[in-house]
Amino acid sequence: MSKRALISVYDKTGVDSLAAFLSQSGWELVSTGGSAQYLREQHIPVTDIAAITNFPECLDGRVKTLHPAVYAGILARRDIPAHQESLQAQNILPIDLVCVNLYPFSEKMQEDLPFEEMVEFIDIGGPSMLRAAAKNFQDVIALSNPTDYAAVINFLIKGEVPLAFRKNLAGRIFALISAYDAAIAQYLLDDEYPEYWSRSFKRAQRLRYGENSHQSATLYWTSDRKGALPGMQQLHGKELSYNNIHDLDLAWKLACAFGLEADGTPPQGQEDIKNIFGADSPLLPPVCCAAVKHNTPCGVALGNTLSEAYLKTYTCDPMSIYGGVIACNVPVDAQTAEKLSELFLEIIIAPDFSSDAFAIFAKKKNIRIMKASRAPHQPHESISVDGGLLVQESDRRLFEKWELVTQAVPPAEDIADMIFGMRAVTYVKSNAIVVVKHLATVGIGGGETNRIWPTEMALNRAFRIIVTAAEEGKGDGEPARVLASDAFFPFPDVVEVAASAGITTIIQPGGSQNDHNVIETCNNLGIAMVFTGMRHFKH
Repeated sequence: MSKRALISVYDKTGVDSLAAFLSQSGWELVSTGGSAQYLREQHIPVTDIAAITNFPECLDGRVKTLHPAVYAGILARRDIPAHQESLQAQNILPIDLVCVNLYPFSEKMQEDLPFEEMVEFIDIGGPSMLRAAAKNFQDVIALSNPTDYAAVINFLIKGEVPLAFRKNLAGRIFALISAYDAAIAQYLLDDEYPEYWSRSFKRAQRLRYGENSHQSATLYWTSDRKGALPGMQQLHGKELSYNNIHDLDLAWKLACAFGLEADGTPPQGQEDIKNIFGADSPLLPPVCCAAVKHNTPCGVALGNTLSEAYLKTYTCDPMSIYGGVIACNVPVDAQTAEKLSELFLEIIIAPDFSSDAFAIFAKKKNIRIMKASRAPHQPHESISVDGGLLVQESDRRLFEKWELVTQAVPPAEDIADMIFGMRAVTYVKSNAIVVVKHLATVGIGGGETNRIWPTEMALNRAFRIIVTAAEEGKGDGEPARVLASDAFFPFPDVVEVAASAGITTIIQPGGSQNDHNVIETCNNLGIAMVFTGMRHFKH
């Protein structure tokens, strides 16, 4: 008895080669609608599904394969006589190969189609046939990916598709259907945190190794929504590593927190600022440059030009920036490229690069040059825990309020630095402190188990940076005035240390049971302090 294959594919890639081989090898081909028409156009003989089911396609093609003659032919076990007797009694022939790929629901999600159109891309028959074939993989070859056609052809030429390969195909089909259903669920649900947290991810590439060379790693992109990193284009350099991608993600988020020329995404917390200041909202320079090393910011600054912003970013930590990642929220020009090329950098990312700038970078074989077209938009972020997943809303806001709690009032010229500092400190690991001068970080401290240590670290670094700049004739030697904290001060010691270093303005969330002591200390030392009411822990 000749074997029978059922072919019903949305993506026609390679199916002509598979079908031609099967037909020439004596297989009967059964197909549906557009797939049958396509095969006939390739002069490949095919039987319409209606001839098997004795039932015409209906409901605009919604019902064509949902029939016992199809599913009995797929699910019947060849090693169970009763199954074979049932097929014979119903005059049903077995189906030995199912080649189906699905309506591109995930891809269509990214096109922002109307709801009525999206519903029509929910595949019913395709997943059902694949599930049936994958369940009965011992007897049925289940194909869903055109990249597998050649392997199956080669196996059939040799005689038979091995059971282990069939089993692997089946497992991959269930993984595909799981991701497919997850995308549909995500689209339809209106519950931010549903009972079952299912998301659709597709393997983008296998990485050479993970965080360390003895750890394996793979990169997956979300398949059901647009993301910033999948929208990036690597223009030059070595393959990205696990750590590169991790740092790239943080650097790009930090640069985009101050706006992005490429897609006009509003800066982080912009609505909060408008609600507080209204028409008097301070205008920050539009250009941002951020440096990240080991997933920690080592400099971020604003300027009217990228060259200005980069110089201030570099000055914050000339040592740590070596081997780091640089993110710019505007295209890179030749002048900035010349300065960047003086350093060893792993990655430079920007919305674009001038031809002259790219030519400068192209002289360095290994540096990765990344062109980005999207700002980060992910609504949630997650981390794995042993046995589960922690999921939370992404930290996109900035202020709950702007409450002056001290007798001293921040000078008008400090307001922009305060806003800048609070945005920057949200990207530093807690406990986090940032010291700011002229819209640039001059001291960053974070990742400590108490708040006084990062305060001392940030202030000491700021002092060294400012003194060195003055000695080189690049600064006025005046101490930084503004300090930002991601969370409240449990004790007045931070204020005391800050005052001794010349800080005159502090911005922090407030909310400690010792707030009254902290405020009193500020008043005694003549420091202005504002509470924002919104904590920004980053663990």
